[in-house]
Amino acid sequence: MIEKNSFHFADLNVLGSFSVFSGSSGVNEYHFTLFPTRYGSFSQQIECVERAYNKILKQVGIDEETCVFRRFFCSDLVNQYEKIKDYPIAVNSKNNCSISLISQTPYPYAKVALWAYHISDSQQLRFSSDKGLIRGKLVHFWDTNIVCTERETVYQQTECILSKYKKILEKRNMDFANNLIRTWFFIRNIDTNYKEFVEARKKIFKENGLVPETHFVASTGVEGEFSDIRAKVLLDAYSIKGIEMGQLKYIKAPKYICPTYTYGVTFERGVVVNYRDRDHIFISGTASINNKGEIVYYGEIEKQLEHTLKNIEILLSQAGRTFDDICIFIVYVRDNADAGFAYEEMRKRFMDTPVVVVCANVCRPGWLIEIECQSVAKASNDNLPFF
Repeated sequence: MIEKNSFHFADLNVLGSFSVFSGSSGVNEYHFTLFPTRYGSFSQQIECVERAYNKILKQVGIDEETCVFRRFFCSDLVNQYEKIKDYPIAVNSKNNCSISLISQTPYPYAKVALWAYHISDSQQLRFSSDKGLIRGKLVHFWDTNIVCTERETVYQQTECILSKYKKILEKRNMDFANNLIRTWFFIRNIDTNYKEFVEARKKIFKENGLVPETHFVASTGVEGEFSDIRAKVLLDAYSIKGIEMGQLKYIKAPKYICPTYTYGVTFERGVVVNYRDRDHIFISGTASINNKGEIVYYGEIEKQLEHTLKNIEILLSQAGRTFDDICIFIVYVRDNADAGFAYEEMRKRFMDTPVVVVCANVCRPGWLIEIECQSVAKASNDNLPFF
């Protein structure tokens, strides 16, 4: 069972939520979302978020050194990048926490919002020299903000980024097929650039054994920008060294949602990572799609949200899980005017579950909303390593 709570620090004008999962091994996982609720400059807002973040960590009884991943959703990263580096929360000053920065305006039209992931153990977390989180024989890596500005086209940058990332994995004795769990691709002007991106990713994946006959990886591909305006594509990725194929299960529900390769793209609907005491489920960016790969409910945000959540519910059920097991939602809306509706509807349905709503075009113009999520639930897999 996941504990979920919301908080409001009125003195700081910051609202947020957190989820806590406690495993039988004594290892706890936390997801936090925070965003300011009062208009102000970027410096004012991120300072309030930082203070609120430190305050909620103290209240739940963990310290900053337990952080392994933070993503900042910024309204205008090009102009905010130099400012954000002034704040310890965003520059990894105390530990090996991976920092992701992306330009996607968060609701309610704040200049910055935060998603932070923490792991609390009875002993201090151990990291490898290349910032991998060491958990027994497994090592977890969150690689962020990989770009290739030395290339020009979207195709070339995508090819270059994946080649760079392949070399990063190879230095760790890892590869795409056996160790890559999840990716996030953020694409500038996705309405016009998505096709080039898809073709380049398909090519590199095929060269590395990721094809329909084997498997792909869980992924999200949406509009997003980096601080360098030359970057047309940006990659964040999560991988695990030492993971066994028996620990992974790729989620499929073709009766309701067609495989992505049906319409020419290459990612899995979701993946389950099994450990001795828990299961992690990563649901890819999911939209209002049917089993033929068609958009359902053109122009109707309410019905698209409903259908998207139904698709996610079906995917979770394939892993024996429900919405109760969700620890974090990220919601992407195409139309800024729909952000308030999406946020209020998610809060009404899922109450204290952490959620971030951002304005970002999805890979097809007809999709008004896309949702990704992560789940964690108790399990008993005696022959597998602990998380």
